[in-house]
Amino acid sequence: MRQMALVLMLFTAGTVGAQQSPPSATTPKIDSPSELDKLKESCFNFMGIPDCAEELFTGKPIHIAVGSIAPQNGFGAGLAYLGHKTTDNWRTSWDADAIGSINASWRAGFYMKFVHTPNNPIGVGFGTPPPIKTNLSEMPEHTVFGLYAQATSLNKLTYFGLGPSSTLAGRSFYSMTETVVGGNAVKPFYAKLNGSLYGEINGRFVSIRPSQGQPSPSIEQLYIEATAPGLTTQPGTLQIGEGIRIRPILASDVVRLNYSLAYKEYFTPGNSHFSFQRLTIDLGHEFAIYGRTTRLLDPRSANGPDDCSLDPVTHPECPKAFVRNFEGTIGLRFLTALSMMPGGNVVPFYFQPTLGGSDIDGNAFLSSYQDYRFRAPNVMLLRESFEHSIWNLPVGFTFIADEGKVASTRGDLGPNPWLHSFSTGLTLRAGGFPQVYLLFSWGGKEGTHTIANVNTSLLGGSTRPSLF
Repeated sequence: MRQMALVLMLFTAGTVGAQQSPPSATTPKIDSPSELDKLKESCFNFMGIPDCAEELFTGKPIHIAVGSIAPQNGFGAGLAYLGHKTTDNWRTSWDADAIGSINASWRAGFYMKFVHTPNNPIGVGFGTPPPIKTNLSEMPEHTVFGLYAQATSLNKLTYFGLGPSSTLAGRSFYSMTETVVGGNAVKPFYAKLNGSLYGEINGRFVSIRPSQGQPSPSIEQLYIEATAPGLTTQPGTLQIGEGIRIRPILASDVVRLNYSLAYKEYFTPGNSHFSFQRLTIDLGHEFAIYGRTTRLLDPRSANGPDDCSLDPVTHPECPKAFVRNFEGTIGLRFLTALSMMPGGNVVPFYFQPTLGGSDIDGNAFLSSYQDYRFRAPNVMLLRESFEHSIWNLPVGFTFIADEGKVASTRGDLGPNPWLHSFSTGLTLRAGGFPQVYLLFSWGGKEGTHTIANVNTSLLGGSTRPSLF
């Protein structure tokens, strides 16, 4: 601990020196406040508690990193480091973080962003100039190239078998480590629709191991390769993906759409039996009750996961916490993931999407069921949601209704029965702090479930590489 404190003191001292303006004969020397100065000003002042929290959990270049690593693996905490270099046409940023939880699960990653920020040409216009945008979700998109390397080790995951007929009696536990190394690119193509093209290439390296000392048997005691594809061997996988996304804002800021179409190919040179493709369709609709909403609706591709900047050029700071209008939204969402397995191939169980509780990326679907409850190559979800702020605080009340189904083959999605779940609870969306939600869920046939989750990224930060 003393070594970490010494590193922090040396780094902040170097930051002060780097931020000092060189003296001149005509201009007095002016020092920009360092991270240490900001902490002193806010954290040693009772009235500065909100600013202190912002500096501790969203500040630059170092802040405390927190987040839920994965369902059943606890709440993680650690440190994050951010840096950047800006030129006339590009802004290069990087952030690295590492967190660990009480059950010895951990995640560590390094993320780089190359954001194209060319100067806009100067032109002549007539009439009243347009107002400066204050809506946090309307900041401009940029062409972005990303590189990343992330390793995640999870000591407690559950597997109930495949398909809709799996039972609670089939619950087993396993542990998994996955390393993802790759890159992606986002290219805006139509400003009016807020449209972007997307591409990625990843190397995925998975290792499955037993999980002993749990309430149910370890996975190898109940399942074999035929009932859990990929249990005995996990070859390295090359995953390539491409897609399109549009996020228009319509009807004077009342209607917001978030549509995405993604196609991913998984190639396993060491065992072609595990090669497959997946098509994901995600159609989100949000209706602002009062004709406005100021919260960050979606992750921003120009940021790293530990960066909550509004815009890399014009608004490099995070949004202030505890500033939120009285607002509410109604949401409708349709999500489906369809897998194609040529020549009798199979999808490894650790790459299959799940419904129930939360999935391995922390997305809560059919929350009244246990985490990872239903697993299959093909899933479908319908969601209706309502969220409203409590007064003008960053705390909100939410109600969610989910209907979902899973299937081993695409043709079985239609006749398979719908599963239902209802959730209510509180959400926290404060400035750039990670989104926090506490949900109580009921309505399924297997009891109730309470979920507390802290998002793995800051609000406005980009998402981390998916684990499936």
